[in-house]
Amino acid sequence: MIKSLDHIVLTVRSITKTKLFYSEILGLKYEEFKDDDTDAYRSCLKFGDQKINLHQVDNLIYPGAKLPTSGSADICFISEVSIEDWINIFHVHNIKIIKGPTNQIGAKRKLKSIYVRDPDLNLVEIANIK
Repeated sequence: MIKSLDHIVLTVRSITKTKLFYSEILGLKYEEFKDDDTDAYRSCLKFGDQKINLHQVDNLIYPGAKLPTSGSADICFISEVSIEDWINIFHVHNIKIIKGPTNQIGAKRKLKSIYVRDPDLNLVEIANIK
């Protein structure tokens, strides 16, 4: 039986732009780690007990998704920072809010959410638990 989610992979056009968005604006921790099988260095974003591995579209990691495509993800992050504060953060960084605030249904609870796009045009939902 599946217990939890350890990581997902985002295929991105630019690890640098992705790093700036997710670490500088959203507050995830950027790290590089050495792949034990290849000795190559890889990139990830960490938060809580999870991480997002980053695969750059012109330097994909094997094995990987069958059809890796930047901009195809739709991610929801739960935040303790208020949606109102997120609206201000995105405004300061000239990031357009696509939708919200709006009420949504999460995995366990009702959510109050806003939606933005990352540098690859992935949909990023920021939510507060209601």
